[in-house]
Amino acid sequence: MTQPGCFVFLNRAGDLEQIGWDGPGEEKLWRYNQHYFDDLNALEADSRLDWHRDIVASWIAQNPPGTGTGWESYPTSLRIVNWIKWSLRHREPDPVFLDSLALQVRWLARRLETHLLGNHLFVNAKALVFAGAYFSGDEAAAWRRTGFDILRGEIPEQILSDGGQFERSPMYHALAYEDMLDLRNLRQCFTHDAGWPESAGCDLGQERLERMGTWLHTMSHPSGELGLFNDTAADIAPSVQELDAYAQRLGLPPTPAPEATHLEVSGYIRLQQGEAVVLFDAAPVGPDYLPAHAHADTLSLELSLGLTRVIVNSGTSVYAEGRERSRQRSTAAHSTVVIDGHDSSEVWGSFRVARRARPHDVRVKFERDKQHASARHDGYRRLPGRPVHARSLSLQRNGLLVEDAIEGNFEHAQSRFHFHPGVSVEVDADGRRGACHLPDGSAITWHAEGSRAARVEASTWHPAFGVVMANSCLVLDWGTRRCAFQVHWNDAIAG
Repeated sequence: MTQPGCFVFLNRAGDLEQIGWDGPGEEKLWRYNQHYFDDLNALEADSRLDWHRDIVASWIAQNPPGTGTGWESYPTSLRIVNWIKWSLRHREPDPVFLDSLALQVRWLARRLETHLLGNHLFVNAKALVFAGAYFSGDEAAAWRRTGFDILRGEIPEQILSDGGQFERSPMYHALAYEDMLDLRNLRQCFTHDAGWPESAGCDLGQERLERMGTWLHTMSHPSGELGLFNDTAADIAPSVQELDAYAQRLGLPPTPAPEATHLEVSGYIRLQQGEAVVLFDAAPVGPDYLPAHAHADTLSLELSLGLTRVIVNSGTSVYAEGRERSRQRSTAAHSTVVIDGHDSSEVWGSFRVARRARPHDVRVKFERDKQHASARHDGYRRLPGRPVHARSLSLQRNGLLVEDAIEGNFEHAQSRFHFHPGVSVEVDADGRRGACHLPDGSAITWHAEGSRAARVEASTWHPAFGVVMANSCLVLDWGTRRCAFQVHWNDAIAG
């Protein structure tokens, strides 16, 4: 909240007096944020306590039970938890507040999102557990039991053995990590009474949470920014630093510095030499039954040199169905290979995927002076020539080599490398080499083999919802069945 009744969500401002609590004036995701009430527990929230009392009262008065976006199960779940945290901190709930909160929990308990599953069902269960610990009596005990029953099945389903959240989105992983830390926090508060029975059987132990923290660091750049794979954007989940601090307040040890790692169950690979870091997507698009937040980004990569982002994926700025949502999910919006103008996975609608790429033959080799990762995927085998894309990466202290090959028949292929907006890209006259100028004035060089003359296309980068930044995409049109792209920098740049 920026002032009473005024909000900024998804980098777009709104005034409650003008737009109200619902209606077509704002897109669905913006309205969802309006009903979450995250600001009740945000930084310096106590300085806005009077604003918060008024906005809670406004919500209760203007959102009749069961009416509008605010009563959908997902925003209801997040709001329940936020209202409970706020109430526990200020300890001044009035009867109107308590009656509304209890009514919201009753409403949710009859409308669990078992049709959507995934993070939606998880936060439904979390809200029931919070409400069951906050209230007392038989009804609250039933909420707790329902929440525990769901979490017993969903925690091992959604949190993979390598620590990753099963939708393979770094942003949704960070949200899941916050949920798990919240539940552990609640457990530590209610260990010795009926608020959290020890028989609940939900694994919120240190080892699982440590793996989640390590996964988050593995999929982050040295700058602390998340890798932009699948639906990922900044400023939705708490930052890596905020989650680290929360975990340590709960008694978990500091997360060790990330290193070269193959997250075998999730599918992602981190290569690291000095301060040169490559994140490589050799992962499935998500659970077979829940690819809602998937992009057609298989075998894409991102590169950082120290704190400087260099090669990127295009990110996510919208969820509303339409041309821009489709473009941002497309293969062409990612740093990987496009064959015959098709996507590697058939993304459609806002949250749908038909035939999807499946990586295989994934190999990694970590040596002192060189790290190697390779994989293939079958996403293009639905095309007439049944092509298969294979990619191999070799990272050394002063350079990255990306080698791509296609098995099977195809008409044309492109390697696409998107660069951070702070990086300018030049192509020499021969069309096969050039330079990239970094924000600090230093330069790195690139060289391509197996392609026709390279070109630079204007593109856009979307590190957060509602954010559009101009950037450059280097396009290599293949002339053979193989194409190699090499980036070289001096030791000073990579530390």
